[in-house]
Amino acid sequence: MSQPAIKLYHHPLSGHAHRVELMLSLLQLPIERVFVDLANGEHKQAAFLAINAFGQVPVIDDNGTLLSDSNAILVYLAKKYGDGAWLSDEPLAAARVQRWLSVAAGQVAYGPAAARLITVFAAPLNAEEVIARAHTLLKVMDKELATTAFLAGATATIADVANYSYIAHAPEGNVSLEPYANVRAWLQRVEALPGFVPMQRTVIGLQTH
Repeated sequence: MSQPAIKLYHHPLSGHAHRVELMLSLLQLPIERVFVDLANGEHKQAAFLAINAFGQVPVIDDNGTLLSDSNAILVYLAKKYGDGAWLSDEPLAAARVQRWLSVAAGQVAYGPAAARLITVFAAPLNAEEVIARAHTLLKVMDKELATTAFLAGATATIADVANYSYIAHAPEGNVSLEPYANVRAWLQRVEALPGFVPMQRTVIGLQTH
């Protein structure tokens, strides 16, 4: 019996939505994409708020199971469909993944993701402050990736999926990845994973082609 398509409510320029699209593709799960018109405020309308009261993408509908929050969705998909490959049950390995999920929701959201919000979505944020925050994060990531192939160890996990999108697209927010050779090598390793799908690029900031 084939797996019914999982509905993904998304926007193509949302890194949070891309995390889930990437995970679904890596797991080779069928996807039915439902475009949410953020520019016209569809995510704040009653119909969408009925499936996510926070009014944010992504949301998935897995055969009647509704779930929002990109990192929560990654955990769900890894546990339900990942056969232990993307999120270990071993305590220390699971904790290492959780650490990077926290980074994705914290330092990434308030650093490179916020910097990109300024250029792509005209968010009223302090560019100098969020770009500095992004570089503080990237220095730590680059140092850690000097000794490990992926963020939480030798193999790819949902830690990498959660952090990839906004790091890969950091140049769109005027955050240069040039000084961070280990980060750039890690991005290439993620992009080489079977089933990888890219996020739509915006020719803006340092991303000029």
